Amino acid sequence: MTDSRVAVVTEYNQPLEIQKIPLRDLEQDAMMARVEAATLCGTDVHRWHGAQNLIPYVPGHETAMSIVEMNAPRWDNLGEPLKVGDRILSAYPSCGHCYYCSVARTTNLCKEGLIYGAHKPGVFLGGLSEYHYVPPKGEIIRIPEEVSSPLAASAACALRTVMHGFERLGPILSHETVVVQGAGPLGLYSLAVARDRGAAKVLVIGAPEERLQVAREFGADATCNLEEITDAAARKEWVLSHTSGRGPDVVVQVAVSAAIPEGLEFIRPGGRYVSIGGGGGPEVSIPTRLLSNYITYFHIRTTMARHFYQALQFLATKKKLFPFEKMLSGTYTLEEASEAIKAMASLSIVKPVILPNGE
Repeated sequence: MTDSRVAVVTEYNQPLEIQKIPLRDLEQDAMMARVEAATLCGTDVHRWHGAQNLIPYVPGHETAMSIVEMNAPRWDNLGEPLKVGDRILSAYPSCGHCYYCSVARTTNLCKEGLIYGAHKPGVFLGGLSEYHYVPPKGEIIRIPEEVSSPLAASAACALRTVMHGFERLGPILSHETVVVQGAGPLGLYSLAVARDRGAAKVLVIGAPEERLQVAREFGADATCNLEEITDAAARKEWVLSHTSGRGPDVVVQVAVSAAIPEGLEFIRPGGRYVSIGGGGGPEVSIPTRLLSNYITYFHIRTTMARHFYQALQFLATKKKLFPFEKMLSGTYTLEEASEAIKAMASLSIVKPVILPNGE
C-alpha cells in the first residue's frame, strides 16, 4: 500500500481525471483507511459546477471507510478502542481549543476545522479515492453491522445534516403537518425523520417524478411535482388545500436557498422553518410583511459528531420502516465517477454510490 488511485476534478463541468498518487505519511495519531463506499450529494455537484474555487480537488465527503493503518491507540465516540479492519465514519476535525469548540460547543463553527471532499489530491481527504486519510483530531463513529457501507456513506452528510436540522427544530407534535421542500436525498431523509418523530402528515414538493415516487414509498401523504405545478402561487394553493387553509406547522427546506421565500409564504403564522439545503444561487429577500407572522427560523451549517452517530443509529434501527436502499440508485467504479456526478447533476438518479476499490 504505497499509492492510491484518485478521481480528480481538474476542470469544472468536465470529466474527472484518474491519477495515481503516493500515499502521505501518517501524522502522530492519524490513521489511513480504505474507502469501502463513497456517495455523492448536491454539494459535490455545486463544487463540480465551480461554486467554490477549488481546482484541482478530490470530491466526496460522504465516505464509509475501514481502517488499514494506525500509529497510536484511538477510540470511537463511545469510548471503545479502534482497531485495523473497523468500518468507520470520520467527523470533520476541529481544533478543540477555540471559543466555538470549548465554550459554545459548536465545533461546526470552528475556523480551523477541516472538511472533506474539497482538498488537493495528495491530501487524501476526498472519498473518490482508494484510500482516505483520517486526521488526528475529529471523532470517529463506528458503523453498525446492520448498516451497509453505501448507506453508511450517505449518513456522512445527507442524513447527519438532517439530524442536525431536526435537533434545532425541536419536537414534532402528533397533530402537526410538515412540508418538505425538496425530494432529493436530504428531502427523503427529512421525510423519514419527520414521519418517525410523529408528524400527522408529511407533504413533499420536488421533482422529477422518479424521486417523488420514492418519496411516496417513504411515506409521503401527498407530493407536488415542480415540473407540473410550475407557478409558486399554485404551489401555495396546493399546500393550503392540504392544511385546512392555514399552512403547515413546519417547513423543512432541503432544496436550494432560493426556495426559502416560497416556504415562508405558505407556512402558517407561528410555524417553524428550518433551512438545510444550500446550493448557492441568487440572494434571497424576505418581505417585511412576513416578519410579523411569528415564525421561528433556523438555519444549518454542517454538523457535529453526535449527528453522525444519530444518523447511523437511525439507519440501523429504522430499516424495517423505510426503504432506505431505494435511495441508492446507481453503483459506479472510480473510473465511472464522471458518469456518477453527471447523473447526480441531471437529477436522473437520487444518490450514486462509487466503489473505488471495485467491490
